[in-house]
Amino acid sequence: MRQFDSASFLKTVPHKPGIYQMFNDKQTIIYVGKAKDLNNRLKSYFNSSKKTLKTDRLVSHIHHVEFTITNTETEALLLEQTYIKKYQPRYNVLLKDDKSYPFIKLSKERHPQLSLYRGAINRKKDEFFGPYPSGYAVKQILALLQKTFPIRQCLDSTYRNRTRPCLQYQIKRCLGPCVPGLVSDEDYNEQVNYVRLFLSGRSEQIIQKITEDMHKASSELNFEKAAALRDQLQAIKHINEKQAIYNNNDNLDVIGFHYESGLACIYVLFIRNGQTFGHRSYFPKVPSNTELEEVIETFLGQFYLQGNQNRNIPQKILLNFSLSDKQAMEETLSIIAEHQVKLVDEPKGDNLKLLNIATVNAQTAVKNKLLENSTIKQRYDALKAFLGIDKITRMECFDISHFMGKNTIASCVVFDENGPVKSEFRRYNITGITPGDDYAAMEQVLRRRYNKKDLADEKVPDIIFIDGGKGQLNQALQVFEQLDVNWNKNHPILIGVAKGAERKEGLETLFFEAHGTGHYLDDRSPALLLIQQIRNASHDHAIVGQRKKGTKQLTDSALEHINGVGAKRRKALLNHFGGLRELKNASIDEIAQVQGISKPLAEKIYLNLQQ
Repeated sequence: MRQFDSASFLKTVPHKPGIYQMFNDKQTIIYVGKAKDLNNRLKSYFNSSKKTLKTDRLVSHIHHVEFTITNTETEALLLEQTYIKKYQPRYNVLLKDDKSYPFIKLSKERHPQLSLYRGAINRKKDEFFGPYPSGYAVKQILALLQKTFPIRQCLDSTYRNRTRPCLQYQIKRCLGPCVPGLVSDEDYNEQVNYVRLFLSGRSEQIIQKITEDMHKASSELNFEKAAALRDQLQAIKHINEKQAIYNNNDNLDVIGFHYESGLACIYVLFIRNGQTFGHRSYFPKVPSNTELEEVIETFLGQFYLQGNQNRNIPQKILLNFSLSDKQAMEETLSIIAEHQVKLVDEPKGDNLKLLNIATVNAQTAVKNKLLENSTIKQRYDALKAFLGIDKITRMECFDISHFMGKNTIASCVVFDENGPVKSEFRRYNITGITPGDDYAAMEQVLRRRYNKKDLADEKVPDIIFIDGGKGQLNQALQVFEQLDVNWNKNHPILIGVAKGAERKEGLETLFFEAHGTGHYLDDRSPALLLIQQIRNASHDHAIVGQRKKGTKQLTDSALEHINGVGAKRRKALLNHFGGLRELKNASIDEIAQVQGISKPLAEKIYLNLQQ
């Protein structure tokens, strides 16, 4: 690769704010950065006295550099985050956090429903509270709300088709609005208002409101309602005592950072109205020899500026790390949040206690992760020693699943040196074979997976595990002898994993060729534990796919033979009622309410389903 002419390039770079993109010889962006002064910043990369190991490695791969001038440093910071998210450059700190953040949705209906929600927000249609750090945090809060405020959390399809109250009504966790006469709209909306206040963090107001309602019910001699409100009041006070770790009603994020042995953890504690909204540990990908300030600065940018557009940026963010250019980050966050945001790195009092909690949790998370990684490394080292190879970069495992010969699915799972690579897990629908012929199914999936002349080197596994004994392994060996693939190295090691007696783990037999005796590993062997983990992941992946396929076919087959009901009408019927069982229980008039279903067609559907 030709050497980059930095001296000539720097003469063209202005002393203005902006971003820069560094490319390698394959025209791939390997680094994106921002600067208050582009010339000074880029000059530092080629100044030998200021180079670090990371900079040395980065500069050695530079083919050319492009830059974009911006009006302000804030604009540069926003543009930098856009490019990092889009291109995921190799030498940038990357936060693998692509999931949208969950909200609690309160629907705007006659009888509103509470539910977990991810996706675009339409506040005209529904009310939203959040975002929360994880789906688990939302589910915990929903469970808590169901015990305290008995409003419905069932699906709309279930709610619309109930004729008698469900178990939640019997155990007093729902008022049963699905059945007429069980609760008045006024009483139901009263509970909805309590939920609205609770989720808005206005605990004092809700306690005052319930107290007033309790006294009013008592004065009207409605002692049953007064007693229920009294119990509700006690439950809310108990929740507040349990959740409140902080006397002030502040909204803030508390960020504890810890870096050790090449692993960084950023622990975020979410405080809203003085109560914990949850917490989350993040492990960003950090290139070797990266400055710690870059890790923190990039995390803040990616977490708050790249994240879900509905992310609630609090007025105060506590940090256990001081940034040299704190002002630019504060200004950018303030613009996005539309209110002033302060980064506090020297808190006092209660805020200091909260920051200490976050820091200790970050340290603990790193220690646990390093321990987990050492266990994984031990297993990989044991497998390499057992197989007599120097390196394992990629392993794949195949399994076949079917139900009495039908709905055959083949699964392929991928593991690298860090464990499962779930984004590369695949399922294959197997067709055109004799029902129940696992050998033919294995042949088909291997050909579809590997019979590609343009198969990239990094996609060629070092080891392929076949869930089965000598017969399946023999089938796989025959396929590999016939594959029209130009391997740049010998084809992968093929290992058949036969189940032990009574399918007990630890008694597996490993076959390395189509004949001869199998090999056994001690049931406590780290290598065998890794093989079991891979085989189990493949088996579970296949089973889930096979069940989904079977369920879909069962549902479709009940409607497919009805004249006039095509794919669109089947989908509309199932979406409206929530499933085949609910559709079977529906009356002709209810079926006719579905868009695209006439009264005569509804009668035909009803009669066919009853038969």
